[in-house]
Amino acid sequence: MTQPPTYGPHNPHPLSTLRTELVWEGKYDEYGNRQEVDIAGCAIPMQRIESIDEPRRAAAATGQLELFEQQNPKQDDFRNRQVRKTNQRGDNKLVMASLLQEFKGKVDLIYIDPPFDVGADFSMSVAIGDEQEAIEKEQSTLEMVAYRDIWGRGTDSYLHMLHERLTLISELLSEKGNIFVHCDWHVNYMARTLLDDVFGSERFVNEIVWYYYNKMQGNVNRFAANHDVIFWYSKSPKFIFHPQKEKRDETIRQLKRVWDKEKGKLVNAKGADGKVIYIETDERTVDDVWRLSMLQPADRTENLGYATQKPETLIDRIIQASSNEGDLVADFFCGSGTTGAVAERLGRRWLMCDLGRFAIHTSRKRMIELQRKLHNEGKPYRAFDVYNLGRYERQWWQHDRLQGADEEHRRVILEFFKAEMLTNTPSPLLHGRKAGAFCHVDGIDSMFTREEAKQVAQATAQAGGRECYCLAWEFEMDLHLLVNALAQELGVKLKLVQIPREIMEKNRKAPPPFLEVAVLAAEAVYRSPLAPLKKGGTGSEVPLTKGDLGGSLRAVDIKLTQFLPSLAEVPTKELEAIKERAIASGFDFIDFWAIDFNWQPGKPFTHDWQDYRTRKDRSLKTISDAGYTYPAPGKYTACVKVVDTFGCDTSITVEVEV
Repeated sequence: MTQPPTYGPHNPHPLSTLRTELVWEGKYDEYGNRQEVDIAGCAIPMQRIESIDEPRRAAAATGQLELFEQQNPKQDDFRNRQVRKTNQRGDNKLVMASLLQEFKGKVDLIYIDPPFDVGADFSMSVAIGDEQEAIEKEQSTLEMVAYRDIWGRGTDSYLHMLHERLTLISELLSEKGNIFVHCDWHVNYMARTLLDDVFGSERFVNEIVWYYYNKMQGNVNRFAANHDVIFWYSKSPKFIFHPQKEKRDETIRQLKRVWDKEKGKLVNAKGADGKVIYIETDERTVDDVWRLSMLQPADRTENLGYATQKPETLIDRIIQASSNEGDLVADFFCGSGTTGAVAERLGRRWLMCDLGRFAIHTSRKRMIELQRKLHNEGKPYRAFDVYNLGRYERQWWQHDRLQGADEEHRRVILEFFKAEMLTNTPSPLLHGRKAGAFCHVDGIDSMFTREEAKQVAQATAQAGGRECYCLAWEFEMDLHLLVNALAQELGVKLKLVQIPREIMEKNRKAPPPFLEVAVLAAEAVYRSPLAPLKKGGTGSEVPLTKGDLGGSLRAVDIKLTQFLPSLAEVPTKELEAIKERAIASGFDFIDFWAIDFNWQPGKPFTHDWQDYRTRKDRSLKTISDAGYTYPAPGKYTACVKVVDTFGCDTSITVEVEV
């Protein structure tokens, strides 16, 4: 019989030689090797899809650009960046890895507020229409998938997620850079250990307690939780720090302190007579407990109604204390965009990203409003661009998972759509059937065009069908009018269905919702530059038609004529009622719309004009009041972008002739 080994000084037990560390599933592979973060494998190019300089474009539209340039000299050529993450794979990990090529070692301050409540409910109330009416917005499918991935294996998956992001952040930070990680009692003890693991315990600077003294409390059987924790680590000993002052409730008398170089410490200041000097002050130096109020629902000045929004006073203190003017600030869980807004106001450059469409929409509106405010106050501001990762992710998915096969792509789409794949197809354009209707699946790297729509409708008619689902990643603009015409001409109804990006998620089994694209229609209205439409118009004015002014016609605006949202994020239990409301008054679901009057295919959408609802002002123009003047007579294409109250956007083009 084999005797168990005897452990002692000459044969130490394996556990006795282990060092203290935080271990989670995924930190080491099956051979005991430390797992590295795959930075190179995650980096993909970004697409610039929007360009936003609202005051400058408004000046250009009305022929005032030269005056604008004289009065508003550029700070520099840096354009702030908002990255719209359109697919779950890696969420902001993918964004950070993609930013490394351009921004490695160049970011001076990073603040992140990652989700830290395993039981959190991320549904929120969103306003619709002009009145004080609201409906519940559920988590988007992307947000639910991301949250499930974060907490799917409990603490293990959360730690793995956060460790990967912190590793990428350490690569992005400059030598003088700082990282602030916001958390609460759920994960603060683990987050600090992770930060020690990535940055080293010697890079710990402060544990900051944010005490929100104005939080409303119900009856609880313990001391109320009224604080969060923010951990501050630096990239190197050369980090930036500016001591902060705050007002006291009353003026006090205190000792004056000075720095003694010989002793290397603060000492009491003394006068010529040798007596200690006292001063009266109503200020105090801020310590590591910050008594700052949290946002209240009734605050309509700052509160945007975003569930996890933090007060500007909190972010203001972080940015003022740990960065300089012109420094680059980043937030990779940006939510409502507080970090970017404060950075912009304080003269810092910024990078922001988020997974949720509603977050990107909320922060985009916020930054446009801030551009207007700073410009009206004569203060400098920077333009910003919106970037996307969508199409490149599809190409990666096709190469990595589908081995480039278009047939496999169609099979996967039809399987998720719960449709039967046709083996003996009557046409190469018809790939499946569902409930008596044919299915067409567009190519993975293609856009479903008007010509394709005609061909699919003809193929469906020749096969004896009356209905066909057209599933595509992207659709050419203005398809709905053509679809209606084809239904009249051929008796075939085409249903335009967006392929949900969630299907690219690794190991996904449950089908995400497939929803028809939104319906949007608009037309050009013409007027004399000498007789402009009344400001604040909502469509009640009668615009001039093209023939009213003959050849002298130059000033152009756009009128919305129809909108039906896709309702992608409406709670299932409310879907039917909201559908009826949307059909009856679709404009109530428009939260934001913008126009690029001289749109060019393949170029980023430029915001020449926009209007949007705010918490204080729920009104919305349905005719623009830009009075856009084209440089010369001719035919032009305007592009109209509408974002609904859930953050989903759709676009169409409008032909203009002047």
